[in-house]
Amino acid sequence: MADFLLELLTEEIPARMQPEAAVQLGERFRTLLDKAGLQAEAVETYVTPRRLALLARGLPPASAPVVEERRGPRADAPDAAIAGFLKSTGLARDQLEERETDRGRFLFATLRREGEPTAALLAERLPALLAGFAWPKAMRFEPTGFRWVRPLRGIVALLDGEVVPFAVAGVASGRETMGHRVMGGGTALRIDSPRTHAAQLEAAFVLLDAEARKARIREGARKAAAAAGLALVEDEGLVAENAGLAEWPVPLLGRFDPAFLAVPPELLVLTMKVNQKYFACVDARGQLAPAFVCIANLEAPDGGRAIVAGNERVLAARLADARFFWEQDVKVPLDAQAAKLSGILFHEKLGTMAEKVERVARLARWLVETHPGQFPGATPGLVERAARLAKADLVTGTVGEFPELQGVIGAHIADAQGEPAEVVAALRQHYAPVPEGSVPVAVALADRVDTLLAFFSVSLIPSGSKDPFALRRAALASLDIIIGHSLRMDILKVFEFHFLNVISTIATQAARQSDLFSNLKILEENLPDWSRNSSYRDAIEALGLTSIYFEYNVDATQQLLTFLAERLKVRERDAGVRHDLIDAVFALGHEDDLVRLLARVRALQAFVETKEGENLLAGFRRAANILKAEEKKDGPHDGPVAPALLVEPAERALDTALEGAQAAVRAAVNAEDFTAAMQTLAALRPFVDRFFDTVTVNADDPGLRRNRLALLAKLRATAALVADFSKVEG
Repeated sequence: MADFLLELLTEEIPARMQPEAAVQLGERFRTLLDKAGLQAEAVETYVTPRRLALLARGLPPASAPVVEERRGPRADAPDAAIAGFLKSTGLARDQLEERETDRGRFLFATLRREGEPTAALLAERLPALLAGFAWPKAMRFEPTGFRWVRPLRGIVALLDGEVVPFAVAGVASGRETMGHRVMGGGTALRIDSPRTHAAQLEAAFVLLDAEARKARIREGARKAAAAAGLALVEDEGLVAENAGLAEWPVPLLGRFDPAFLAVPPELLVLTMKVNQKYFACVDARGQLAPAFVCIANLEAPDGGRAIVAGNERVLAARLADARFFWEQDVKVPLDAQAAKLSGILFHEKLGTMAEKVERVARLARWLVETHPGQFPGATPGLVERAARLAKADLVTGTVGEFPELQGVIGAHIADAQGEPAEVVAALRQHYAPVPEGSVPVAVALADRVDTLLAFFSVSLIPSGSKDPFALRRAALASLDIIIGHSLRMDILKVFEFHFLNVISTIATQAARQSDLFSNLKILEENLPDWSRNSSYRDAIEALGLTSIYFEYNVDATQQLLTFLAERLKVRERDAGVRHDLIDAVFALGHEDDLVRLLARVRALQAFVETKEGENLLAGFRRAANILKAEEKKDGPHDGPVAPALLVEPAERALDTALEGAQAAVRAAVNAEDFTAAMQTLAALRPFVDRFFDTVTVNADDPGLRRNRLALLAKLRATAALVADFSKVEG
């Protein structure tokens, strides 16, 4: 068995492209082996800023022999036909086998093709592997038309100690590569064999393994910070990026003017990270320190002093730019910044960002006014103020330069301008997955609900894999907030209230485009008076604003509720909650409190997964199936049960049990004691079993039959107080 090494020496490969390139090389090489009839014990890939490498261990000396069976003409075919078959196979007549088949007696040839040497197969197929390599961006090299990420400088191709000869774009394979660009001595490095490759490169100051480079960066950066009495701000993404920039990483500590610490720390950290790929440091109190760790790509004779000095100068200029943006932004009142949002379009059908802010402010205020117990300590005035300022920093120079700091910069400006602490917290957490604190929660939830309902109202709903407005993410974020903070509210009523705000904006946009400002004024004056149960279409058409002028979706609230239910299934799947049970509770049509719904679902799951629950579920299903079949014939059987027609002891016992169970289940559900509700249903099992064992539902007497079907409908209705058991699988 042999080992094979392929190293492609290039100019610098962008760090972001390196991991995928290594994966692709491995996949393409495995495909090559498969098609060539070869197998390797292991295939490993490596990537550095200047090289892409592959090591295949345990390759056979040649491909496996191929045995092929080919059917020829019939045994009694004319001589010419048999001669043609012999010529195509290269065999003699006595080497053929006669064999009986269901179509008669035929001639068969067994052809054996010996395997080809592995070196020859690799030499033949590797050029195509490289020519078909896909880079996100690539350079084209004439006259061959070969495409590669950067100029290809050399190819090492060794099978054990022997060169596998081939050429790509005028570059011939061999055994020579280069070590470190500076420390490697500038002379060619002759690789002895695949097994010595990594060690020889390391001796030439190249760490081939990216994980080894990451470990060197991680540990060296921590030590550099600790030597100065500081701690590193850990950042694995930055570790990986630096590993893609240096073949011999050397962490060095630098410092910057402490005066820059007057700038928000997040801005300083992001400037160091994004612009310079530096790690930030904090002091013993966890406060940002005027120091950083940079990653050099060599061990300098002066210990890195000149490198550090150069990096300090570059960083000083970057931090000065960041400070300029901050100082300009903090001078402008956030209210003035928010006013500029009227010049930013949120969506062509949904108005400007300023109109979105207005909608969010109305909804956030309404949430707190109508659900004060769910947002303790929050006042309508605070949440409205926070909502009106939450997106003001989108127009600042700082966020324009660093979009990642949206919300954070607004919070710092709000704090500097004397806004209440609750407002500052709401701005800081506006884009957080699950904010903390009543004011931040109310504003963040209002923002996400507005986004969802607005796009659903104009029928811009995700389909398949397409979700251009990230509505699935907004839905999951809404669920995380509602369930994470146990917010008790009828989510459908929230949607219905906010729908009025949304269609007002839709009408505004349409009116702008149609010059219907007089009708728009009437619409805005009348919107607050519309009943939640009125027909939106009739009301709008009565005002003269028909769908000719704007699009809206009066079913948006129900569609959005269904969409949330689907997202809830996704969210709870990892927690082991069954999707069919969520359907079973949603199907009731009146459970719009998502916290209560989830509690009901979990109690239902605990019940149906017990033996008792499985048996009772079978009884409910049997009743439902009988009713379904009979109701197809003569309609619903939901009428009252006539006690006088309960002639069998088992049906009288079941009716009595159901009377008590209905009252007990209603009381338990109202008290949100769903476990007790399930236990009450479980207690019905012996009565249900006895009924089906001893009572004939489809009795000959029509009156008895109808009454027994009504009793089964009563059983179905009792179960439906908890869930629609027809939706439960299994």
